[in-house]
Amino acid sequence: MTAVVTGAAGFVGSHLCRALLDAGHEVVGVDCFTDYYPRAYKELHLAGLRGRANFWMVDDDLLTMRLEPVLEDAEYVFHLAGQPGVRASWGPEFQTYARQNVLVTQRLLEACRGLSIAKLVYASSSSVYGDAESFPTPETVCPRPVSPYGVTKLAGEHLCEVYRRNFGVATASLRLFTVYGPGQRPDMAFARLVGAAVAGGRFELLGDGRQSRDFTFVEDVVRAMVDAASSSWCGIANIGGGSRVTMNEVIDLVRELSGPIDLVHDGAAVGDVRHTAADCSTARSGFGYQPATSLRDGLALMVAAAADSEAVVA
Repeated sequence: MTAVVTGAAGFVGSHLCRALLDAGHEVVGVDCFTDYYPRAYKELHLAGLRGRANFWMVDDDLLTMRLEPVLEDAEYVFHLAGQPGVRASWGPEFQTYARQNVLVTQRLLEACRGLSIAKLVYASSSSVYGDAESFPTPETVCPRPVSPYGVTKLAGEHLCEVYRRNFGVATASLRLFTVYGPGQRPDMAFARLVGAAVAGGRFELLGDGRQSRDFTFVEDVVRAMVDAASSSWCGIANIGGGSRVTMNEVIDLVRELSGPIDLVHDGAAVGDVRHTAADCSTARSGFGYQPATSLRDGLALMVAAAADSEAVVA
């Protein structure tokens, strides 16, 4: 497999690159290192990738760079690049989300249109559902995003379907449900929670803690992406972790794994949904997806990684 991974320096992207390289594939990573969070975190993601045989890293902007030299030999494209985060997507920042999540996706699809790409896998989000009408939520539920971020991710899905139906670009849009694991973005709840537990800092909980999520371990997401790419299946599918857990339950679990947590409550963020839960039947029948990592095991790996990092710093 020769694969292009956009957003290669990100949390999920770097895990995906590593898995592809470990399986013997050639990987071209592309990332423009946006300032949503410090570049230093992304360089840590790349530390184990740079210098590896069969890995090439391109530091450029997908909206302005020449795409043909990067894509011309690619069999698979994993499109993970984009502007993340629900809370920051309001007001004037929406221009950035529209640029990074909609315009970039359209330009990439347009470039793939004339090439022999076996599959383009697009990283979508459970945020497209908004406050879903049923749980677990199947793909047949009408998406009603409640944040500008969710709107842009849904637009990316629609673009994938438009290019698939009209020009034969084989696409798989995967709606990822709250991905966690070692290397998670520093602004996300699990990274902040585990960091506070290990380092003895303070964890700010948004909302009352009774909000629930379908948490999905990053290695399960990576496996889903690779399996979706190598299958004949195309379309839109949920990728969840197999269980719906409240944040209060997560906090209790991290306490068991790591110790006391200095907890501070704050108001819920605008645009955050109350509950999520994935019906993964489509992914299971389409390309054999089945989450393999329990929440306890995944959090234990995060705690161990954070403790190792803390020991190095100390």
